[in-house]
Amino acid sequence: MFDTILLRSLLAVADTGGFTRAAKRLHLTQSAISAHIHRLENEAGHKLLNRTTRSVSLTPAGARLVGYARTILALHDDARASLGAGPRVSGTVSVGVSEEMVQSSVIDCLRRFTAAHPDTELALRIGLTAEMLPLLQSGALDIVLGSRCGGDERGEVLWSEPMVWARGPVPVDTDDTSTPILLAVFPDQCPYRAAAIEALARSGRKWRIVCQSPSAGGLMAAVNGGLGVTPITRSLAVAAGLQEVTTLPPLPQAEFVLAATEKPKHPAALLLMQLRKCISRREV
Repeated sequence: MFDTILLRSLLAVADTGGFTRAAKRLHLTQSAISAHIHRLENEAGHKLLNRTTRSVSLTPAGARLVGYARTILALHDDARASLGAGPRVSGTVSVGVSEEMVQSSVIDCLRRFTAAHPDTELALRIGLTAEMLPLLQSGALDIVLGSRCGGDERGEVLWSEPMVWARGPVPVDTDDTSTPILLAVFPDQCPYRAAAIEALARSGRKWRIVCQSPSAGGLMAAVNGGLGVTPITRSLAVAAGLQEVTTLPPLPQAEFVLAATEKPKHPAALLLMQLRKCISRREV
Protein backbone atom coordinates (compact mmCIF):
# COMPACT_ATOMS: atom_id res chain seq x y z
CA MET A 1 0.00 0.00 0.00
CA PHE A 2 1.40 3.38 -0.99
CA ASP A 3 1.74 6.04 1.70
CA THR A 4 -0.94 8.71 1.15
CA ILE A 5 1.49 11.46 2.16
CA LEU A 6 3.83 10.42 -0.65
CA LEU A 7 0.93 10.22 -3.11
CA ARG A 8 -0.18 13.75 -2.21
CA SER A 9 3.32 15.03 -2.94
CA LEU A 10 3.33 13.30 -6.34
CA LEU A 11 -0.05 14.82 -7.23
CA ALA A 12 1.11 18.27 -6.13
CA VAL A 13 4.17 18.05 -8.40
CA ALA A 14 2.07 16.73 -11.29
CA ASP A 15 -0.61 19.41 -10.90
CA THR A 16 1.71 22.38 -10.38
CA GLY A 17 4.53 21.33 -12.70
CA GLY A 18 7.37 21.77 -10.22
CA PHE A 19 8.80 20.99 -6.79
CA THR A 20 8.80 24.60 -5.56
CA ARG A 21 5.12 25.14 -6.37
CA ALA A 22 4.23 21.71 -4.96
CA ALA A 23 5.99 22.55 -1.70
CA LYS A 24 4.10 25.84 -1.48
CA ARG A 25 0.77 24.09 -2.09
CA LEU A 26 1.37 21.50 0.63
CA HIS A 27 3.11 23.92 3.00
CA LEU A 28 6.28 21.81 3.03
CA THR A 29 9.89 22.43 2.09
CA GLN A 30 11.17 21.60 -1.38
CA SER A 31 13.60 19.06 0.11
CA ALA A 32 10.67 17.29 1.81
CA ILE A 33 8.84 16.99 -1.52
CA SER A 34 12.01 15.62 -3.16
CA ALA A 35 12.41 13.07 -0.37
CA HIS A 36 8.77 11.99 -0.74
CA ILE A 37 9.18 11.46 -4.48
CA HIS A 38 12.40 9.50 -3.94
CA ARG A 39 10.69 7.22 -1.40
CA LEU A 40 7.70 6.74 -3.67
CA GLU A 41 9.92 5.83 -6.62
CA ASN A 42 11.62 3.23 -4.41
CA GLU A 43 8.25 1.82 -3.35
CA ALA A 44 6.94 1.75 -6.92
CA GLY A 45 10.15 0.36 -8.40
CA HIS A 46 9.93 2.87 -11.24
CA LYS A 47 11.14 6.32 -12.11
CA LEU A 48 8.06 8.55 -11.85
CA LEU A 49 9.34 11.96 -12.96
CA ASN A 50 11.64 13.29 -15.65
CA ARG A 51 13.52 16.21 -14.14
CA THR A 52 15.61 18.87 -15.86
CA THR A 53 16.82 22.26 -14.65
CA ARG A 54 13.80 23.85 -16.39
CA SER A 55 10.93 21.40 -16.20
CA VAL A 56 9.38 18.39 -14.51
CA SER A 57 7.23 15.88 -16.38
CA LEU A 58 5.67 12.51 -15.63
CA THR A 59 7.14 9.30 -16.96
CA PRO A 60 4.67 6.71 -18.34
CA ALA A 61 4.82 4.94 -14.96
CA GLY A 62 4.31 8.24 -13.17
CA ALA A 63 1.26 9.08 -15.28
CA ARG A 64 -0.28 5.69 -14.46
CA LEU A 65 0.37 6.10 -10.75
CA VAL A 66 -1.10 9.64 -10.75
CA GLY A 67 -4.37 8.22 -12.06
CA TYR A 68 -4.47 5.63 -9.28
CA ALA A 69 -3.36 8.21 -6.69
CA ARG A 70 -6.34 10.45 -7.36
CA THR A 71 -8.71 7.54 -6.79
CA ILE A 72 -6.87 6.28 -3.71
CA LEU A 73 -6.79 9.70 -2.04
CA ALA A 74 -10.41 10.47 -2.90
CA LEU A 75 -11.55 7.17 -1.34
CA HIS A 76 -9.28 7.77 1.67
CA ASP A 77 -10.64 11.27 2.29
CA ASP A 78 -14.25 10.23 1.72
CA ALA A 79 -13.88 7.32 4.15
CA ARG A 80 -12.44 9.58 6.87
CA ALA A 81 -15.17 12.16 6.36
CA SER A 82 -17.98 9.58 6.44
CA LEU A 83 -16.64 7.99 9.63
CA GLY A 84 -15.96 11.32 11.31
CA ALA A 85 -12.30 10.40 11.73
CA GLY A 86 -9.97 13.01 13.18
CA PRO A 87 -10.74 16.17 15.16
CA ARG A 88 -13.72 18.31 14.17
CA VAL A 89 -12.81 21.39 12.20
CA SER A 90 -14.32 24.74 13.12
CA GLY A 91 -13.92 28.37 12.17
CA THR A 92 -14.87 30.75 9.36
CA VAL A 93 -13.52 30.51 5.83
CA SER A 94 -13.95 33.66 3.73
CA VAL A 95 -14.11 32.90 0.01
CA GLY A 96 -14.24 35.34 -2.90
CA VAL A 97 -15.64 34.09 -6.21
CA SER A 98 -15.78 36.07 -9.44
CA GLU A 99 -19.11 36.15 -11.27
CA GLU A 100 -17.94 34.01 -14.17
CA MET A 101 -17.00 31.26 -11.69
CA VAL A 102 -20.29 31.28 -9.82
CA GLN A 103 -21.31 27.98 -11.39
CA SER A 104 -23.48 25.28 -9.88
CA SER A 105 -20.45 22.96 -9.74
CA VAL A 106 -18.44 25.48 -7.68
CA ILE A 107 -21.34 26.06 -5.29
CA ASP A 108 -21.84 22.30 -4.97
CA CYS A 109 -18.17 21.83 -4.08
CA LEU A 110 -18.49 24.48 -1.36
CA ARG A 111 -21.72 22.87 -0.12
CA ARG A 112 -20.04 19.48 0.21
CA PHE A 113 -17.24 21.02 2.24
CA THR A 114 -19.64 22.61 4.72
CA ALA A 115 -21.61 19.33 4.91
CA ALA A 116 -18.43 17.41 5.73
CA HIS A 117 -17.38 20.04 8.29
CA PRO A 118 -20.61 21.29 9.92
CA ASP A 119 -18.74 23.36 12.54
CA THR A 120 -17.21 25.57 9.87
CA GLU A 121 -18.87 28.74 8.57
CA LEU A 122 -18.49 29.76 4.93
CA ALA A 123 -18.55 33.49 4.16
CA LEU A 124 -18.98 33.89 0.40
CA ARG A 125 -18.31 37.14 -1.48
CA ILE A 126 -19.01 37.56 -5.20
CA GLY A 127 -17.26 40.28 -7.17
CA LEU A 128 -14.48 41.15 -9.60
CA THR A 129 -11.21 39.28 -9.23
CA ALA A 130 -9.12 42.47 -9.17
CA GLU A 131 -11.25 43.83 -6.32
CA MET A 132 -10.89 40.65 -4.25
CA LEU A 133 -7.18 39.93 -4.55
CA PRO A 134 -6.24 42.95 -2.34
CA LEU A 135 -8.69 41.60 0.25
CA LEU A 136 -6.74 38.35 0.13
CA GLN A 137 -3.52 40.22 0.83
CA SER A 138 -5.10 42.11 3.75
CA GLY A 139 -6.51 38.92 5.28
CA ALA A 140 -10.15 39.83 4.70
CA LEU A 141 -10.45 36.80 2.40
CA ASP A 142 -8.84 33.36 2.73
CA ILE A 143 -9.40 32.08 -0.81
CA VAL A 144 -10.20 33.66 -4.17
CA LEU A 145 -11.53 31.86 -7.25
CA GLY A 146 -11.34 34.17 -10.23
CA SER A 147 -9.99 34.86 -13.69
CA ARG A 148 -7.14 36.78 -15.24
CA CYS A 149 -5.64 37.57 -18.65
CA GLY A 150 -3.00 39.74 -20.23
CA GLY A 151 0.08 38.45 -18.38
CA ASP A 152 -1.16 38.77 -14.78
CA GLU A 153 0.74 36.18 -12.71
CA ARG A 154 -1.30 36.19 -9.50
CA GLY A 155 -2.87 32.90 -8.48
CA GLU A 156 -2.51 29.23 -9.37
CA VAL A 157 -3.84 28.47 -12.87
CA LEU A 158 -6.67 25.91 -12.84
CA TRP A 159 -7.55 26.00 -16.53
CA SER A 160 -7.73 28.42 -19.44
CA GLU A 161 -10.15 29.06 -22.27
CA PRO A 162 -10.53 31.47 -25.19
CA MET A 163 -11.97 34.94 -24.79
CA VAL A 164 -14.32 36.04 -27.58
CA TRP A 165 -16.28 39.07 -28.70
CA ALA A 166 -20.00 38.42 -28.27
CA ARG A 167 -23.27 40.11 -29.17
CA GLY A 168 -26.94 39.49 -28.60
CA PRO A 169 -29.68 38.75 -31.15
CA VAL A 170 -29.89 42.43 -32.17
CA PRO A 171 -27.21 43.11 -34.84
CA VAL A 172 -24.34 45.44 -33.90
CA ASP A 173 -22.21 46.94 -36.68
CA THR A 174 -18.60 45.85 -36.22
CA ASP A 175 -17.49 45.81 -39.87
CA ASP A 176 -17.35 49.56 -40.55
CA THR A 177 -13.79 50.53 -39.56
CA SER A 178 -14.67 54.25 -39.68
CA THR A 179 -17.07 53.99 -36.73
CA PRO A 180 -16.12 53.08 -33.16
CA ILE A 181 -16.85 49.66 -31.70
CA LEU A 182 -19.57 49.99 -29.08
CA LEU A 183 -18.51 48.17 -25.91
CA ALA A 184 -20.47 46.82 -22.97
CA VAL A 185 -17.98 45.97 -20.23
CA PHE A 186 -17.35 45.38 -16.57
CA PRO A 187 -15.72 48.23 -14.55
CA ASP A 188 -12.05 49.23 -14.75
CA GLN A 189 -10.85 46.41 -12.48
CA CYS A 190 -11.93 43.71 -14.94
CA PRO A 191 -9.03 42.18 -16.92
CA TYR A 192 -11.37 41.37 -19.84
CA ARG A 193 -12.02 45.07 -20.37
CA ALA A 194 -8.32 45.95 -20.44
CA ALA A 195 -7.53 43.07 -22.82
CA ALA A 196 -10.33 44.13 -25.19
CA ILE A 197 -9.27 47.79 -25.32
CA GLU A 198 -5.64 46.77 -25.86
CA ALA A 199 -6.60 44.46 -28.74
CA LEU A 200 -8.64 47.21 -30.43
CA ALA A 201 -5.87 49.76 -29.94
CA ARG A 202 -3.26 47.43 -31.50
CA SER A 203 -5.45 46.94 -34.56
CA GLY A 204 -6.18 50.65 -34.91
CA ARG A 205 -9.91 50.28 -34.25
CA LYS A 206 -11.78 53.06 -32.46
CA TRP A 207 -13.98 52.15 -29.52
CA ARG A 208 -16.51 53.70 -27.18
CA ILE A 209 -17.92 52.34 -23.92
CA VAL A 210 -21.71 52.55 -24.02
CA CYS A 211 -22.44 50.41 -20.98
CA GLN A 212 -20.53 49.60 -17.82
CA SER A 213 -22.00 47.18 -15.31
CA PRO A 214 -20.53 45.53 -12.18
CA SER A 215 -22.89 42.56 -12.59
CA ALA A 216 -22.96 39.86 -15.26
CA GLY A 217 -26.76 40.09 -15.34
CA GLY A 218 -26.73 43.78 -16.17
CA LEU A 219 -24.03 43.28 -18.79
CA MET A 220 -25.93 40.44 -20.50
CA ALA A 221 -29.13 42.55 -20.57
CA ALA A 222 -27.27 45.38 -22.30
CA VAL A 223 -25.67 43.06 -24.85
CA ASN A 224 -28.91 41.21 -25.54
CA GLY A 225 -30.59 44.57 -26.10
CA GLY A 226 -28.07 45.43 -28.82
CA LEU A 227 -26.24 48.24 -27.02
CA GLY A 228 -22.85 46.82 -27.94
CA VAL A 229 -20.48 43.86 -27.97
CA THR A 230 -18.71 42.45 -24.94
CA PRO A 231 -15.43 40.56 -24.37
CA ILE A 232 -16.15 37.38 -22.37
CA THR A 233 -15.10 33.76 -22.23
CA ARG A 234 -16.50 31.45 -24.87
CA SER A 235 -18.22 29.22 -22.30
CA LEU A 236 -20.02 32.21 -20.76
CA ALA A 237 -21.10 33.41 -24.20
CA VAL A 238 -22.51 29.98 -25.03
CA ALA A 239 -24.26 29.71 -21.65
CA ALA A 240 -25.84 33.16 -22.16
CA GLY A 241 -26.96 32.36 -25.71
CA LEU A 242 -24.81 35.10 -27.24
CA GLN A 243 -23.38 35.06 -30.74
CA GLU A 244 -19.63 35.16 -31.32
CA VAL A 245 -18.27 38.05 -33.41
CA THR A 246 -15.30 36.89 -35.48
CA THR A 247 -14.52 40.10 -37.39
CA LEU A 248 -12.85 41.87 -34.47
CA PRO A 249 -9.21 41.50 -33.31
CA PRO A 250 -8.38 38.26 -31.47
CA LEU A 251 -8.38 38.30 -27.68
CA PRO A 252 -6.00 36.50 -25.29
CA GLN A 253 -6.80 33.37 -23.32
CA ALA A 254 -8.59 33.86 -20.02
CA GLU A 255 -7.05 31.93 -17.15
CA PHE A 256 -9.10 30.75 -14.21
CA VAL A 257 -7.11 30.84 -10.99
CA LEU A 258 -7.15 29.81 -7.37
CA ALA A 259 -5.39 32.12 -4.90
CA ALA A 260 -5.01 31.80 -1.15
CA THR A 261 -3.28 33.48 1.75
CA GLU A 262 0.35 32.48 2.22
CA LYS A 263 -0.38 30.55 5.43
CA PRO A 264 -4.06 29.56 5.36
CA LYS A 265 -5.91 28.62 8.53
CA HIS A 266 -6.65 24.93 8.98
CA PRO A 267 -10.27 25.08 7.70
CA ALA A 268 -9.15 27.18 4.72
CA ALA A 269 -6.39 24.67 3.93
CA LEU A 270 -8.96 21.87 3.99
CA LEU A 271 -11.24 23.81 1.64
CA LEU A 272 -8.31 24.36 -0.73
CA MET A 273 -7.81 20.59 -0.81
CA GLN A 274 -11.54 20.10 -1.48
CA LEU A 275 -11.52 22.61 -4.35
CA ARG A 276 -8.45 21.03 -5.93
CA LYS A 277 -10.08 17.61 -5.60
CA CYS A 278 -13.22 18.88 -7.37
CA ILE A 279 -11.06 20.38 -10.12
CA SER A 280 -8.97 17.21 -10.56
CA ARG A 281 -12.20 15.24 -10.97
CA ARG A 282 -13.43 17.83 -13.52
CA GLU A 283 -16.29 18.71 -11.18
CA VAL A 284 -15.59 22.46 -11.48
